[in-house]
Amino acid sequence: MSAIKKAVFPVAGLGSRFLPATKAQPKEMLPIVDKPLIQYAVEEAVAAGITEMIFITGRNKRAIEDHFDKAYELEAELEAHGKEQLLKLVRGVIPKNVNCIYIRQSEPLGLGHAVLCARPVVGNEPFAVLLADDFMDSAPGHKPVLAQMTDLYAYEKCSVLAVQDVPRAHTRQYGIVSASAYRPDLELVSGIVEKPQPEEAPSTLAVVGRYVLSGSIFEDLENIGTGAGGEIQLTDGIAALMARERVLAYRYAGQRYDCGSKLGYLKATTAMGLKHPETAEGFAEFLAELREKQG
Repeated sequence: MSAIKKAVFPVAGLGSRFLPATKAQPKEMLPIVDKPLIQYAVEEAVAAGITEMIFITGRNKRAIEDHFDKAYELEAELEAHGKEQLLKLVRGVIPKNVNCIYIRQSEPLGLGHAVLCARPVVGNEPFAVLLADDFMDSAPGHKPVLAQMTDLYAYEKCSVLAVQDVPRAHTRQYGIVSASAYRPDLELVSGIVEKPQPEEAPSTLAVVGRYVLSGSIFEDLENIGTGAGGEIQLTDGIAALMARERVLAYRYAGQRYDCGSKLGYLKATTAMGLKHPETAEGFAEFLAELREKQG
């Protein structure tokens, strides 16, 4: 049984890179085939044994709350028309044993501040953080990425960061770690810096949108003050945490798609469209035809 029971979903961002699509809907509600990004992230947390989903929201994010709420009128309509399969899908958006908690982030003060907003609910427990923008497709034969990480936490009893190598030119987009070999696919973090310029980056090992963190990081987030961009950075909180506790970097088994970018979103949609039982065959044929037409 997983020791991690609470997950934090920072969903207060504006999604400006997807305007005008995100003018009136949260970017986390953009669909990948037939499910919104946030539902994939929640399902990943559920698969890791997490039962309390804590959403750090902002203005115009009501659609997320509605999505995970009971839809009485829709369910009654589907039931009246005998659409049992669709009714099952709607009722299965969130398992009955899972609680959803919504906390409003009053100002956009950074990822670290968003995580800090969850402190009254999380307390001193270890917890997970999932960024829905980072769509994680687990590798065949492996558990979902967060479940891989909670298993590691149960064994190692310390914070775990999901990482991947990125081109050096892209280091300014990520938190970058310095680390040394520890176990296969696992490294001991010795330093972490937020969005360094390529010539200043200590490595090309980037932290991506999955974290399992010790509850003691809240003290650090409370005390570090603002960092890059005038925001409270989660990266700075992790750096402070490392003075007291081990932090590990995990090269997860799976494929990450950056759905905060248009290209990453299209890649994720294509990859999942080729896997979905209703679309896989027809979509593969369409892509083949498209390639042929384009020469």
